[in-house]
Amino acid sequence: MAEWLKAYAWRAYVPARVSWVRIPLPPHMSGSNCVIIHGCPSNAEKAMDPARRTYDKHWIPWLKQKLEATGIQTFTPLMPTPWEPVYNDWKKEIEQLPIDENTIIIGHSCAAAFLTKWLGETKRSVKKLIFVGGSRIAKRGDHRKDDLYLAEISPEIKNRVKDIILFISNDDPRHLRSTNIYAKELNGRIIRLKNRGHFTFKDMGTHEFPELLAEALV
Repeated sequence: MAEWLKAYAWRAYVPARVSWVRIPLPPHMSGSNCVIIHGCPSNAEKAMDPARRTYDKHWIPWLKQKLEATGIQTFTPLMPTPWEPVYNDWKKEIEQLPIDENTIIIGHSCAAAFLTKWLGETKRSVKKLIFVGGSRIAKRGDHRKDDLYLAEISPEIKNRVKDIILFISNDDPRHLRSTNIYAKELNGRIIRLKNRGHFTFKDMGTHEFPELLAEALV
């Protein structure tokens, strides 16, 4: 691990009551920003209640805090009707953000399908694309995400993204199948972790996700 990352990682685990100390970014990260796209909840009523919803939480606020402590501006937009995503509505939302060849994009669950469709259609170039439990295969009889899942994956994406990383857990077989599809089509690098489920707070038992933080900063 690079010395700058060791220094940052040490502070990443200091208790929250300790004041943050900003660590200068290494040259290869200068000018970077980050966009994190949440997944798709199954319950519309719960998702609409700010006090009960979880799809935009899990490790997302923790990661945003850590990245911004290094000077990486991080956006975590709330996508429209995520329980029944409409591609064009999500496209309008993401295109309000400053995304260029220095941007890191992270997608959880169904966001992976949205991002591959969007990157293939718009032919955008980004610095890094990270999928966390990337989803592409619907549960039997569930067609709510067809607008995302049925789109073909453009093989050209891998030529316009410098680094593609795919996180998956050993106890999430359905999303492992999706991850294998993304790895094959995008030539992505798979990182296999143990007992993280679908990378939700319920499955992980924590909001911290140091492996993801490290990959975002490398």
